[in-house]
Amino acid sequence: MIHALLIILACQLAGEATSRSLGLPVPGPVLGMMLLTLGLALSPWLMAQVRPVAQGILSHLSLLFIPAGVGVVGHLSALAGQGWALAAAIVASTVLAIAVGAVVFAGVARMIGAGHD
Repeated sequence: MIHALLIILACQLAGEATSRSLGLPVPGPVLGMMLLTLGLALSPWLMAQVRPVAQGILSHLSLLFIPAGVGVVGHLSALAGQGWALAAAIVASTVLAIAVGAVVFAGVARMIGAGHD
């Protein structure tokens, strides 16, 4: 279990170091996740080592959102003045995400010929 956690954290550290040293606009944890995904795809041994710990972390993922929720509640007075702007941003981004998803789905369906009978 400790080895698997070390592997996961080492990938995150490598991603963070790469992102900061090269000044990339991509967050370090994202680069680390890409590195871990590549390692898992190439090494069945690595996948066997990491799988039990990853499943344990994922089963308790909701606990990781508690600090963010507490932060929002803690700054509720600061956010209150921006309520309408936040609501508009949430609605607009949701509509935009659905529209982009639909356009991409239609484009992929057209590319693979799913629309032809």
